[in-house]
Amino acid sequence: MPELPEVETTRRGLQQSIAGRRVLEVTVRRRDLRQEIPQAFEDIIKNRVISEVSRRAKYLLITLDSGETLLAHLGMSGSFVVLLSDNYVPRTHDHMILTLEGGLLAVFNDPRRFGVLTILKTGEEGAHPLLKHLGPEPLSKDFSSIYLAAALQRKKGAIKPVLMDQKLVVGVGNIYASESLHLCGINPQLPAIQAAKKSEEIVAAIRVTLEAAIQSGGSTLRNYVGSGGEGGYFQHHFRVYDRAGEPCFSCGEKIQTCVQAGRATYWCSVCQPIQKKWLKR
Repeated sequence: MPELPEVETTRRGLQQSIAGRRVLEVTVRRRDLRQEIPQAFEDIIKNRVISEVSRRAKYLLITLDSGETLLAHLGMSGSFVVLLSDNYVPRTHDHMILTLEGGLLAVFNDPRRFGVLTILKTGEEGAHPLLKHLGPEPLSKDFSSIYLAAALQRKKGAIKPVLMDQKLVVGVGNIYASESLHLCGINPQLPAIQAAKKSEEIVAAIRVTLEAAIQSGGSTLRNYVGSGGEGGYFQHHFRVYDRAGEPCFSCGEKIQTCVQAGRATYWCSVCQPIQKKWLKR
């Protein structure tokens, strides 16, 4: 699933290529995504100018000059790619195509159809059912060590699944939670309440990891591509994720793996030690 760095990479590409352009035509080829694409979708967007492309968590917000905003989520396998319109032949999973000024197309492709395309009023994003429950952005000032310490004091369970809770902080998915915890030397199985005293290190590690991933264009493990159709490169810099049995780059110990909350977790037992007594709690 595209995580925050992949969505932010897509946002930056869309902002650069489609902001300021008028939508000349809207083609919806399939409506039954995770949520049904509204019947008025085409009429609302057509002939409107795209003011800007922003992001909230893993959602793209494409603001129009009409006071409406197109809310998009890439789901588990989606992409939002900008292409030249000349002789373009739609692919099987191209569910929505925007024809833009300047001979460009913005194509939303989603093979597994877990994505979202809907419309909301600009300025009311915080009240939307998909957005209102979300925690602070991890790269913002709101995600501070003081905030995290207080939040972890109220949490049960291990630190890694807790960090993936979008109500606590948005955008720290499976890959980047594992990578961040390795960077700050915290075992993913450590109880969250015990990790609270390391909140400053956790916040710093999350920021460094996400910023590095964004600079690398995100991670392409299966079919993620950015707005220009290019893959990300951060997967070449993974220190623990998907490296079970391989040597740790820091100490040479074999990377361990287990399943937490239904997701694979990776860590180094030397760089991220834990006292056995905490595993029983």
